[in-house]
Amino acid sequence: MSEFQLYFVLGKDHILDYNNGYDHILFVLALCAVYIFRDWKQILILVTAFTIGHSITLALSTLNIISVNVSLIEFLIPLTIFITAVSNLFRKEASLTHIRLQANYFFALFFGLIHGMGFSNYLKALLGKDQSILTQLFAFNIGLEFGQIIIVGIFLGVSFIAVDLLGTARRDWKMVLSSAIAGIALILMKDRLF
Repeated sequence: MSEFQLYFVLGKDHILDYNNGYDHILFVLALCAVYIFRDWKQILILVTAFTIGHSITLALSTLNIISVNVSLIEFLIPLTIFITAVSNLFRKEASLTHIRLQANYFFALFFGLIHGMGFSNYLKALLGKDQSILTQLFAFNIGLEFGQIIIVGIFLGVSFIAVDLLGTARRDWKMVLSSAIAGIALILMKDRLF
């Protein structure tokens, strides 16, 4: 396996690891919760914005340009999930289709900055003292994006079944999913704070 493949798989597994990476899965689901199958382009823009933010701080942290308080970041990650899920509860459907550049794209980018710092210590340990890490970072982030697209694909399939085939109201789908994610995020915040 080449070095690129190794870090690509690490990035993919980072986002798909439901035992250790469930907070990232929850965040991606919180980003997607207000959308349904026909909104797939908007969802891809959102997860790409998240990946860009994640990539920036992951690179800056890994290169020791910025340093992070791990405990603070571990608390902020579920806080970003909670904020995203709760904001979904108040978002109107019209705002999702009439506005070309939506505020949640900026939220995804900004919150991606926070999430990127959460994985930097692990990645630093993997890279060791290697000075040339751009290829590894690039491969990792491509893998991360690929993993997120898998999550989005599963979400879109379930959304299509629930809303388009079974007739669940879009509002109800958004409310139930966002409320459940917000509740889980509150538990994560409590656990990481205490």
